[in-house]
Amino acid sequence: MAHHPTYVVPPTEPHTHTIIFLHGRGSDATTFCSELFESQDSSSRLLTDIFPSIRWVFPCAPKTHAKTEKEEMSQWFDMSSVQSPQEELEVQKPGLWESMTMTLGIINEEADIVGLGNVLVAGISQGCAVSIFTLLESGLQVGGFIGLSGWLPLAEEIVPLMDVPGRTKDVLSTPVLLQHCEDDPVVPFGQGQKLRDELKKLGMAVEWQSFRQGGHWLNEPDGMGGMVKFIQDFVKAS
Repeated sequence: MAHHPTYVVPPTEPHTHTIIFLHGRGSDATTFCSELFESQDSSSRLLTDIFPSIRWVFPCAPKTHAKTEKEEMSQWFDMSSVQSPQEELEVQKPGLWESMTMTLGIINEEADIVGLGNVLVAGISQGCAVSIFTLLESGLQVGGFIGLSGWLPLAEEIVPLMDVPGRTKDVLSTPVLLQHCEDDPVVPFGQGQKLRDELKKLGMAVEWQSFRQGGHWLNEPDGMGGMVKFIQDFVKAS
């Protein structure tokens, strides 16, 4: 499972923070980065202009054979249904664990540079699923987590693990922002609600933002504005 090179957008001022952002299934790092950086908040500002000291890291998923689509496609792990992501979990596990290991390695690399508290992890769609799975499984407390249009993979297995005696629970202190649009045609809105509820049950402080429109993407400008504020708070807190 060879991953494509990680795409990095360096800061334009001295590097103080890093955001690791995982793209969705069927996309890739450079395409997602381009689309994300074209998005604007209500002041028409771009992310790179708002946060000049942030290094943006975009890992890239490999192209592997998709069982349902019967073709090679970019994906963090294979799955039989995005609409019902808890189906056929055994299909998901190999890629999910490998992607988790890769993501964890990138988190640790960036933490060695700016410190774990100055690293924010984010993801959209399947990238959100991998990101939150990585944090919960590792127990790491990073500076923040942003999940867009996502869900919690292997929820019935990973949630009980948090109660295992001796297990690191630092991750539960990580601030969380979740966003989901009600008209999302790819990942049902209800999956985002379930992710929110599961994280709250674990005791995480979850900021939930839902929007009537926006599809399988950021709502603009309000969703973008919410994400900008969350990142600003992350920068100020660290």
